[in-house]
Amino acid sequence: MTKATDKIIVALDVPTKKAALDLVAELGKEISFFKIGLQLFTAAGPDIVRKVLSTGAKVFLDLKLHDIPNTVAHAVESAGALGVHMLTIHLSGGEAMVKAAVAARSRDMLILGVTVLTSFDEPAIRALGISSTIEEQVSRLAKMGAAAGVDGLVVSPLEIEVLRPQFGDDLTLVVPGIRPVWSETGDQKRIMTPREALDLGANYLVIGRPIIADKNPRAAVKKILAEIEG
Repeated sequence: MTKATDKIIVALDVPTKKAALDLVAELGKEISFFKIGLQLFTAAGPDIVRKVLSTGAKVFLDLKLHDIPNTVAHAVESAGALGVHMLTIHLSGGEAMVKAAVAARSRDMLILGVTVLTSFDEPAIRALGISSTIEEQVSRLAKMGAAAGVDGLVVSPLEIEVLRPQFGDDLTLVVPGIRPVWSETGDQKRIMTPREALDLGANYLVIGRPIIADKNPRAAVKKILAEIEG
């Protein structure tokens, strides 16, 4: 990847197929990678994946699978049959589940392990009974995922500089919690600007609200690109 546009994945966190496809059409000249998450997939089903792929764009299917190994493996097979390029699983599902997901993936699909959600802070993980710091928990789950064969990790910007030295270029780092300098933080706790995250070693930036909630999403993308390149 050499262009800033190749590093941005726009999150289609919208409630309808029409809203999603309108965004894809509007942003298609700048963006070629889109994330479909739980909201849109639940509303529109696998057909929205096919529709976005039919435009020539890539799809990151962010379902954060977390179930018994057999169930997750079959879900991974179904995602591979759709033709998605990335799929997320929760690493907290355990080693057996992760290995089952990796074994079931198609050749061209990356399995990304989710460590700790970017909406969590230290008090939130304490409430779950986890005594480790967020950094320790992220590192522990990442090591297990890497050993089990995941292709990459979904991590907050604040963990990039912890994980990149550990894994070098062996794992793809996909980073949500990205907020341009001009945007509001929303419910994300562990955030960073696009330029900062790329400088630390992020491979892809997942950006949603700063783009899709803007009155002019295409103009928002151009502002982000200018921020990155500047």
